[in-house]
Amino acid sequence: MLIAFNKPFGVLSQFTDKGTEGSARPTLSAFIDVPGVYPAGRLDKDSEGLLLLTDDGRLQARIADPKHKMGKTYWAQVEGIPEEAALEGFRKGLDLKDGHTRPAKIQRIESPPGLWERDPPIRYRKSVPDCWLEIGLREGKNRQVRRMTAAIGHPTLRLIRAGIGDWTLDGLAPGEWREIET
Repeated sequence: MLIAFNKPFGVLSQFTDKGTEGSARPTLSAFIDVPGVYPAGRLDKDSEGLLLLTDDGRLQARIADPKHKMGKTYWAQVEGIPEEAALEGFRKGLDLKDGHTRPAKIQRIESPPGLWERDPPIRYRKSVPDCWLEIGLREGKNRQVRRMTAAIGHPTLRLIRAGIGDWTLDGLAPGEWREIET
């Protein structure tokens, strides 16, 4: 079984909250009541979008393990308008504290089609423009997209994973899931 889930902002990519006692952070269990499935990879609490869940350990490893280099597509709303030279840094790879990143695909895009409102909304600054970037990665360093956009001087305001391999968010509203063919 393989499930595509549109993870809302603020939801943990796990079924239980192992945080501090008394915390009431939302988890996958508030949305998905299917026994035996587990996330194939993770998506930070502050990020939204496609999360795949499966009951197949081999498929889970193929999706999540960086050695398989399965492509992931992200939409990042960033502060400011990056110059072409900054985008070229993504294409060549950037130096982060934990090493050099693999080259990434990147392009400026209009607001993604079918984009939903985020709850809570991002903080806009009237004096600072923002733009959307579509980013394609084949690795998965911790908080990599956010750290890469910060490295080029354009912090991420909102981050949505739009695709993993050939699987996409198409037709899924935040909090919705569907079973998909493998």
